[in-house]
Amino acid sequence: MIKKISFSYKIYNSVKDLNELDQKLIEASDQILEKAYAIYSGFNVGASALLENGEIMTANNQENMALPSSLCAERVLLYYCRAHFPDLVIKKMAVSVRATHAIIKEPITPCGACRQVMVEYERNQNSDIPIFLKGEIGEIYELNSISDLLPLAFKTDALKRH
Repeated sequence: MIKKISFSYKIYNSVKDLNELDQKLIEASDQILEKAYAIYSGFNVGASALLENGEIMTANNQENMALPSSLCAERVLLYYCRAHFPDLVIKKMAVSVRATHAIIKEPITPCGACRQVMVEYERNQNSDIPIFLKGEIGEIYELNSISDLLPLAFKTDALKRH
């Protein structure tokens, strides 16, 4: 037996091609990446989330000399949202990137660890989280769901929730 997994996504040439709210979401991720603590990698990432109450939350990557102790912007954002707004649904997310040593001309997708965390947040709220991905310049991708980034995510009923 062979099964096939596929998904589609939208490509925009410019932020100006998006509606006003989506533009604000991406502008928020662009702005917060400027404050990232990325002194070791030179790779700044900003993430933003539109909550169901209309507020936009933002976060950026936080590095540490002991690099495995660093945290990506996506996880910093989601952990912040869960800590401060545990009952609010995340309606959409945006992730922007910029590097100090190169111009990023296309969207960069989240790392595997972030994808797994993002998928669990999406599953816990029982609704898709559309996501925009943006490089420093160039096209913007819009995916309908975080699950599109990790279609075979780790999940099992063998782990109990307490």
